Amino acid sequence: MENKQQSNGVTKENNAVKKKVNWSGSLILASLTGAFGSSFLYGYNLSVVNAPAVFIKKFYNETWERRYGFSVDEGTLTLLWSITVSIFAIGGLVGAIIVTPIVKFFGRKCTLVLNNVFAVAAALLMSLSLLAGSFEMLILGRIIMGVDAGISLSALPMYLSEISPKEIRGSLGQVTAIFICIGVFTGQVMGLPEIFGQESRWPFLFGAIIVPSLIQAVILPFLPESPRYLLLEKHNRSKAEKAFQRFLGKDDVSHEIEEVLAESRVQRNTKLVSVVELLRTRTVRWQIVTVIVTMGCYQLCGLNAIWYYTNNIFSESGIDHGTIPYVALSTGAVETLAAVFSGLVIERLGRRPLLIGGFGLMIVFFAVLTVSLTLQNTVHWLPYLSIFCILAIIASFCIGPGGIPFVLTGEFFQQSQRPAAFMIAGTVNWLSNFAVGLLFPFIQAGLQTYCFLVFAGICFAGATYLFFVLPETKNRTFHEISQAFAKRNKVALEMQEMNHYSEERKSSEEQESNFTSSVDNGETKKGIV
Repeated sequence: MENKQQSNGVTKENNAVKKKVNWSGSLILASLTGAFGSSFLYGYNLSVVNAPAVFIKKFYNETWERRYGFSVDEGTLTLLWSITVSIFAIGGLVGAIIVTPIVKFFGRKCTLVLNNVFAVAAALLMSLSLLAGSFEMLILGRIIMGVDAGISLSALPMYLSEISPKEIRGSLGQVTAIFICIGVFTGQVMGLPEIFGQESRWPFLFGAIIVPSLIQAVILPFLPESPRYLLLEKHNRSKAEKAFQRFLGKDDVSHEIEEVLAESRVQRNTKLVSVVELLRTRTVRWQIVTVIVTMGCYQLCGLNAIWYYTNNIFSESGIDHGTIPYVALSTGAVETLAAVFSGLVIERLGRRPLLIGGFGLMIVFFAVLTVSLTLQNTVHWLPYLSIFCILAIIASFCIGPGGIPFVLTGEFFQQSQRPAAFMIAGTVNWLSNFAVGLLFPFIQAGLQTYCFLVFAGICFAGATYLFFVLPETKNRTFHEISQAFAKRNKVALEMQEMNHYSEERKSSEEQESNFTSSVDNGETKKGIV
């Protein structure tokens, strides 16, 4: 008993030491730089078009009149503006589809670096559109910026999940959501009249996109590639060890190398699977369904509707029209603070409570918001309750549903399956985004304030599914998470292990010698074509 207690004490001390060295400078710099040039720009481009909307529509009208000699009709102008806003999602879908072969060939880090070409090209097109007198340049820039976002929202979570120790994988994964929120808030601030929210200055809102892109392009090349990618896909043990050493801030990374190799032996084949092959894989069936549900609810839970209603609710609350842009900054601030809070507590509370609890709180506040909006003309203080509900819904979303879906996608799948999984997640994400933009005006026109009950229903369905299906993934390895889903996937763990161990008995030494020869002291052997 005493020996056990002593060993437990030593284990706890070792764990404490491990946790102290987990956050290395390279790990923090890689996550912040990667997010600043990726998810930050996604959030920024979501909000940046709101402030200059009036000026951009005027630019469209003047350009049309100069070309054709008459003003554009209201219907065509609305169509052009809708295309400008929604085509960002189409570009995102394209980016999500092409990301798999890109991360396979170039790697996670290099994909993020090269992706800045899209961002810089988009920024130049959009910022010079007024000078060139071409609204087509603005629309083309938006779709290219969407491609950048589609690639980065898959490559960044993939990179972060592979460079972080499992003890802080959730916190580091939340960096994606935190920087999305910071990007949204920055877009709101930059759009203020005192900065770039003026008729002559709105192109600078889009030109500013170049700054995060250049910062990422300059810093990220000096940081290591994903050690899992280097070891399992490039078979370069030497570089993988150096990457682990820099990211973990310690010299002895033999345990981490062995853990990755153990995953490789369980998979028995590190050849990347396609989307079709992944969908046919019985052992990850419920993981795929869970990713689709969480990503679908991420976009369909009604946050876009909240942004649509914000200015109207603030106006009806008696807030002066000129003051609304400044008051609206509170929404971005609440969003950012809630995301930071989630990142701080996710490793303590776990994924399940934050995700399910976030959806649950959204249901409550959607219901209250529906009542307050319906009756706000009868009671003078109800508009203020509506404002509170808006802020509460935003906070509830960012605590869990706003970032955890990206974390789960990285945690559910093994190395060979991860790119295809992120492609599926990204496709669902962007299709849902486009669907909301397309259908919400009709839902709002038909149901008025009761439209929020639709979103409450979606949140309820998502929370119910996750309550019964989602296992806790905190501090678990990829193999342990697969085991948690095994019963639901109707996969006999015993058979998996028997097959695995029988194969290991037959060819264990042969596998190790083959792997050793393939890395050749840390360098990949390449055939001469």
